Amino acid sequence: MPAATVVALTAGLLTTAAPAAHAAAGATLPFTSVEAESAATTGTKIGPDHTQGTLASEASGRQAVRLDSGQRVEFTVPRASNALNIAYSVPDGQSGTLDVYVNGTKLAKTLPVTSKYSYIDTGWIPGSKTHHFFDNARLLLGRDVQAGDKVALQSTGTQVTVDVADFEQAAAAAGQPAGSVSVTSKGADPTGQGDSTQAFRDAIAAAQGGVVWIPPGDYRLSSSLSGVQNVTLQGAGHWYSVVHASRFIDQSSSSGGVHIKDFAVVGEVTERVDSNPDNFVNGSLGPNSSVSGMWIQHMKVGLWLMGNNDNLVVENNRILDTTADGLNLNGTAKGVRVRNNFLRNQGDDSLAMWSLYAPNTDSSFEDNTISQPNLANGIAIYGGTDIAVRNNLVSDTNALGSGIAISNQKFLDPFNPLAGTITVDGNTLVRTGAMNPNWNHPMGALRVDSYDSAIDATVNITDTTITDSPYSAFEFVSGGGHGYPVRGVTVDGATVRNTGTVVVQAEAQGAATFRNVTATSVGAAGIYNCPYPSGSGAFALTDGGGNSGWSSTWSDCSSWPQPGQGNPDPDPNRNLAKGRPATATGSQDVYTPGKAVDGDASSYWESANNAFPQSWTVDLGSAQTVRRLVLKLPPSAAWGARTQTITVLGSTDGSNWSTVAGSQGYRFDPATGNTATVSLPSGTSLRHLRLTVSANTGWPAGQFSEVEAYSAP
Repeated sequence: MPAATVVALTAGLLTTAAPAAHAAAGATLPFTSVEAESAATTGTKIGPDHTQGTLASEASGRQAVRLDSGQRVEFTVPRASNALNIAYSVPDGQSGTLDVYVNGTKLAKTLPVTSKYSYIDTGWIPGSKTHHFFDNARLLLGRDVQAGDKVALQSTGTQVTVDVADFEQAAAAAGQPAGSVSVTSKGADPTGQGDSTQAFRDAIAAAQGGVVWIPPGDYRLSSSLSGVQNVTLQGAGHWYSVVHASRFIDQSSSSGGVHIKDFAVVGEVTERVDSNPDNFVNGSLGPNSSVSGMWIQHMKVGLWLMGNNDNLVVENNRILDTTADGLNLNGTAKGVRVRNNFLRNQGDDSLAMWSLYAPNTDSSFEDNTISQPNLANGIAIYGGTDIAVRNNLVSDTNALGSGIAISNQKFLDPFNPLAGTITVDGNTLVRTGAMNPNWNHPMGALRVDSYDSAIDATVNITDTTITDSPYSAFEFVSGGGHGYPVRGVTVDGATVRNTGTVVVQAEAQGAATFRNVTATSVGAAGIYNCPYPSGSGAFALTDGGGNSGWSSTWSDCSSWPQPGQGNPDPDPNRNLAKGRPATATGSQDVYTPGKAVDGDASSYWESANNAFPQSWTVDLGSAQTVRRLVLKLPPSAAWGARTQTITVLGSTDGSNWSTVAGSQGYRFDPATGNTATVSLPSGTSLRHLRLTVSANTGWPAGQFSEVEAYSAP
């Protein structure tokens, strides 16, 4: 992107994606972000890179600018501003400052930079590496700058990697509401030197039914607040009223009516310890409460919500640099609305609903902007009933995460799976999806995951925009490896641009209907349709009309498509049936249909006995040229010679069948490997292969240990 070009969405996030036909997704924010790599610099640009554990992989846009001592990056101001926030990284164990210049004049103020809150290790999480490389630092400039002015940042000794700068016109500090109780009247110290915990408690007790006023200043709390109910906690604005506390509110219940607004809470959480309640809010605010206009930074979790939080509204907040989730509705939530928030640099899911103990119901994540979650998903819905995810903008997910995950992963019991209608509407996903080191294959930008149980809810995914996914756009998987089905999914209206591998990554059994899904610049093929685990069942894609640009199917289930590699020509010596979903009219005991495509000639399928004819069917995933079948029985001499009478049928849709090779006897003899070859006529193309056995001289059932299908004669 040329240095003079700034492209900002309504959400304030710079991106090169073309605008969607509908209104831009994400939050309406009071700042505009400019990427460092689009600015003038004497430093070194790094990235793009999607490799887990690299600095660039966690950067916005997967690129940033590294400044050594004396080097600078100069931004062209995109809007009238008086405040600046930057996302940056410094090497582990180091701290320093950045000098700030406005139109060439050095300010007296500097921006402090530190690694103190970065480089998080979570060895108990499988697949994690050291992560959370970036941090945020902010500054009131003390003057107004206009669009077109120049603001430069210069390293003063410590190497600093600058990712993105947020420019904002901060409103003046608000005045004290009439009738409110100021924390300073109860002894709070606005210099931050003294402990203001008791003063806050006393002000809350005195202001029941009213407002606790937090004037401009810095306040230090040494322990958390509890018993907070029927009260408003209000500051002069988050640029002015700042509370320093690693645990702000920690309570298991509240009668509700709590309103928290317009100040900052900045913690000192430098590691992730899941047993510690190092959260802005831990537990319950009670019914009919709200959190708005807050700056929440350097906590483990922004809001970890348990108990009664019915009808809670969380809106217009910024949640930055948490070592775990930004917000998690941890069961029992009813009617909660989380909307118009900005989240950056979470160490786990940025926004999550986890239906533990009781389901989250009738709750939503709407119009939020999420950037750079570095160990999980942008938005994750783990179970729950009648949940909505609407009009969110998610960008730059890293390891173990999709942009949006709709999942039955339970983590603990009792868990309440997805139920009712799950609405996923109007979302935009930019550079989302990642390689999962535990699965050794990628996670899609939008993932529907029957991890621990079948998905039987109605899942409606509508008006989705997916841009620059490094791997796939839509993924359907049973991530726990159990092969549970994904059912009831409709994808209606989607624009997919520049996806690295495939548009649809189907690995679970089940079905989905696709309508009006258009794709351009697809990296490998339209569809990857290969069951996981192998033989667990087919995924049916129903074409509802209006689809374009993604009709091809990845040809080789034994390999993963790599970004941009294209769909290779099929290997004529590859067994097209191996690992594919198999079914039969019947089977005997443990001798199930999948045994005939498992690659092990010693295991076998056996039909119901004394019930000819019997049929065995395999789904090759897409229409394939098939010229030769190799049919096997176990090679052991204990299997005596026999002749099976077999008819070969083929189908492209699984419903309409034609005879490919007429009924014929095939000899299986252990002296020659217990193998029979069936030659098929030139031009044979089929997706579904069926073998119908009408007789067997050695046993009153159909039997195959392997059915191999090849495109070469």
